[in-house]
Amino acid sequence: MAGVTVGMVVGIMPGLGPSAGIAILLPLTFSLEPTGAIVMLAAIYYGAMYGGTITSILINTPGESATVASTFDGYPLARQGRAGAALVLCAVASFVAGTVGAVLISGLAPVFSRAARSFGPPEFFMVVMLGLLMLVVIVGGNRLYGLISALVGFALATVGVDIGTGVQRYTFGSAELVGGIDFIPIAIGLFGIGEILYSVYLNQHSVDFPYIKVSSKDEGFWPSRREWRESTGPTARGSVLGFLVGTLPGAGATIASLMSYSMEKSISKTPEKFGKGAIPGLIGPEAANNAASAGSLVPLLTLGIPGSGATAVLLGAFLLYGLRPGPLLMTQNPEFAWGLIASMYLGNIVLVVLNIFCIPLFASFMKIPLRIAIPVIVVLCTIGTYTVNGSIIETWLMVVAGLLGFFMKRFGFSPAAAVVAVVLGPIAEETLRQSLLISNGSPLIFYQRPVAFGMAILIAVLVAVPVAYRLIRGRSLPTVATGDSDE
Repeated sequence: MAGVTVGMVVGIMPGLGPSAGIAILLPLTFSLEPTGAIVMLAAIYYGAMYGGTITSILINTPGESATVASTFDGYPLARQGRAGAALVLCAVASFVAGTVGAVLISGLAPVFSRAARSFGPPEFFMVVMLGLLMLVVIVGGNRLYGLISALVGFALATVGVDIGTGVQRYTFGSAELVGGIDFIPIAIGLFGIGEILYSVYLNQHSVDFPYIKVSSKDEGFWPSRREWRESTGPTARGSVLGFLVGTLPGAGATIASLMSYSMEKSISKTPEKFGKGAIPGLIGPEAANNAASAGSLVPLLTLGIPGSGATAVLLGAFLLYGLRPGPLLMTQNPEFAWGLIASMYLGNIVLVVLNIFCIPLFASFMKIPLRIAIPVIVVLCTIGTYTVNGSIIETWLMVVAGLLGFFMKRFGFSPAAAVVAVVLGPIAEETLRQSLLISNGSPLIFYQRPVAFGMAILIAVLVAVPVAYRLIRGRSLPTVATGDSDE
């Protein structure tokens, strides 16, 4: 209950998002037992998906990237006086998608877990590399910048003591860095402080949002029968598509929602209505992003591989509580794994009730000026970082990570890739060393094992295809230009 409510508020605040929300609130869960803490953090994750829709529809500003597609038709509907109907339809679609995702996780997680039990260090190393590469490639943007961001994360993960030789690396004589850089100050800095600084840079605190008031007493608050019928197909299609896309490391809810919007528009008999308040254009992406948030937990629980910034923070929380996600999680900690899955059913019920009956209340949070919200968030970040270990150095690390996060956002780099690399770096190093020990130092072990070799081929394809496409496209452009000049 607390997790989904906080998640709703986090999603409503533009620029914050689930990654920052989980990172900021992670230290506050240390008084809870592990299952309760992880359940609360996961609830914040999918609760933020719900909350982000409210800002997308009412003020044309997505609470986080996964709800960008909801602005395309959500805000036009609100301008037509159908804000309440749009929010109710989204709440129901999100509930259905979240429940479908929970059902699919219940069925697929044990299957994935059993299949992954045959994995050894070479396979896990390739899974880590594949997951990180897919995050860099699929998310889009400048892939080189994404790769550099990941390398920055790996560099931060090397600070501390070499696990093979015991030699200190990049500690600069500081005893507090011998144990490595803690995950929490990096996550809070990159996501929390970095996002706040970027918001200030964009002057978002002075923007006058075109806020649309919502009341359950409004005549157009409840959807019509026609709108319910129009939402049925997109809800089903978005739920399945979103879950499948969500299981791919690096794809996530943003890609799922945009793919769903494109699919709904392509199969619609009236594509000209999209962008002007089409129900399928709103409901499809909304179902997809909520199903994808459930799907992203499959590789996290069964392989220990996060597919996004938010699940990377969740993985960090797992490790802090002494839980190692992977093939053995379902057998070694079944009460935790199934407790987390069961909480998703309950969480979705709580969310649909909150969304339908408390929409006006949550919408009122958007009236809080960011000039007031920003100092509060910064104080929470600082207190949360300091209370983990009582370390001033970690507080300064948070500040440095915040500045790094700001510049990464400012110049198009990926804080999410850096955070994922910080979490996966120690796992990659450990499995690589174990693999080389097994093979007496020979890298051929990655090609002598079928599964690892298959992943290596997939990695090569992911690297080669974009390069080949650019080369082919670059060669064809001069020909086209010559043809134009001849004319």
